[in-house]
Amino acid sequence: MASWIIQVTLMLLSVFVLCSQAKRDSVLYCSACKAIVDEMKYSISQVDPKKTINVGSFRLNPDGTMMDKKVPLARSETHLGELLDGVCGSMSDYALHVDPDTQRRQYRRFAPRSDAAAGDFPDFKNFQFDGPEASSALKFACETLVEELEDDIVSAFSRGGDVEHRDLCSRPSGYCTDDSPANEEL
Repeated sequence: MASWIIQVTLMLLSVFVLCSQAKRDSVLYCSACKAIVDEMKYSISQVDPKKTINVGSFRLNPDGTMMDKKVPLARSETHLGELLDGVCGSMSDYALHVDPDTQRRQYRRFAPRSDAAAGDFPDFKNFQFDGPEASSALKFACETLVEELEDDIVSAFSRGGDVEHRDLCSRPSGYCTDDSPANEEL
């Protein structure tokens, strides 16, 4: 009797695990990853390059001096962590875009940034605005990616240099593959 209960429990547990590991939408997650990279790059570019922050230990050495180092604020781990906390809030500025020639689907930014030129609006006829559900799905994907890739994102941006989509979305995460429909620039 006890072995029967164990078998049924294991069977139900395996069915539950298989159902909970649904395949993720590659277009949604690849686009969310690329949107994170774009939003982070934009936010970093808006910080005054002259601003610095003290990092290191704030302990006194035996001679009474303190070892600290100044790094640019924009690339500090503290600042990058703060940016990551708010990066998914801008996902409502993205919508599903279908390329009329190739029929490739990806989420792209449709809302111009506050400092953009007045005529910098995209062609809205290729966007699909599916209401708040689509925006919520992209925001959920963004939050999931930030949670999974937080260390990789902070590491990539704190090193400096230009972080590309492939640096985070293809190599470490695998969300954008070479044959992914959304594997092109946003």
